[in-house]
Amino acid sequence: MTSPDDITTTLLRQCLIETRMPADPTDVVMPMGSDDWPVRLKQQLRGALKPAGILIPVIERDTADLSLLLTQRSAGLKHHAGQVSFPGGGWEPHDPDIVATALRETHEEVGIAQNDVTVIGYMKPMPTITGYAVTPIVGVVSGDIELRLDHTEVEYSFEVPLRFLMDISNQKMVEREMDGRIATMAEYHYDGQRIWGATAFIIREFVKILKKE
Repeated sequence: MTSPDDITTTLLRQCLIETRMPADPTDVVMPMGSDDWPVRLKQQLRGALKPAGILIPVIERDTADLSLLLTQRSAGLKHHAGQVSFPGGGWEPHDPDIVATALRETHEEVGIAQNDVTVIGYMKPMPTITGYAVTPIVGVVSGDIELRLDHTEVEYSFEVPLRFLMDISNQKMVEREMDGRIATMAEYHYDGQRIWGATAFIIREFVKILKKE
């Protein structure tokens, strides 16, 4: 098991070396525990989904600690307004693959250019209740990069130490009621920020990969 104290970009690469970009970005893996979710929600997640790509930006600085860049989405957006998320969005016909989608959307939302991202790994697509199949792409970004936020989509950005997210004591399991049934989901609370929903699930799965669970 990988310790939070040992995590480096070299170790990240080793943990992700066998991962591959999904051949079908709509071939999703259902979240653990979703069998107990309401029928309506399960039908939504298993219905026709639109492919989307997000970037998990691992920020690397001269200091030992790595961090993940997250964004607070603007309140006026149609989907996931006001929520914490990774940069990314829906696939468009001119995108050659889902990696290109994640990198294009990241550049549009926070100003990180494709050439400033070193892609080191991939996660399996997951469904969202808004009808997307989201593929997380893991990329290393220099801490020297200057962000340029598109405030029509992103209210602000912030970073969370990877060490914090890998500490199991910082993972809170909460119960949410959906259609009269109770579902247990993960959340993280850091420096006044609440990370929940699909973003928390992605982080949880990412940490499992790093810990080789």
